[in-house]
Amino acid sequence: MSENLDLVRSIYADWERGDFSSAEWADPEIEFAFVDGPEPGSWMGLQQMSARYGEWLNGWKDFRAEPEELIVVDSARILALVHNSGRGRTSGFDMEQQSVANFFEIHDGLVTRIHVYLSPAAALRAAGIREG
Repeated sequence: MSENLDLVRSIYADWERGDFSSAEWADPEIEFAFVDGPEPGSWMGLQQMSARYGEWLNGWKDFRAEPEELIVVDSARILALVHNSGRGRTSGFDMEQQSVANFFEIHDGLVTRIHVYLSPAAALRAAGIREG
């Protein structure tokens, strides 16, 4: 279990610096999804994940994702409550969005699923965790 937590921490070490270039941590058949928000959808495989997330990231300058809390749900799943920040590439809009959630599923040392939630409450429910 600690290896999975270390893996998620290493992913965020890059993302906190705005480096989203590596996908060495991802299973080739990864499932990537925006569960809620304005453009929900699901994509399969590294190429689709990279294309969709890259498209989203291209809308931002200086985008960063910093974990506020990492919750070990079980031996394969980790829920990250995340603070995102960045500036709209076209609009110049400063985004300070607190506590979105990324739900990771990990098998054999690789992330097999990431579900992105704009609603932390929905992510907590999906993880089987009741809010406090």
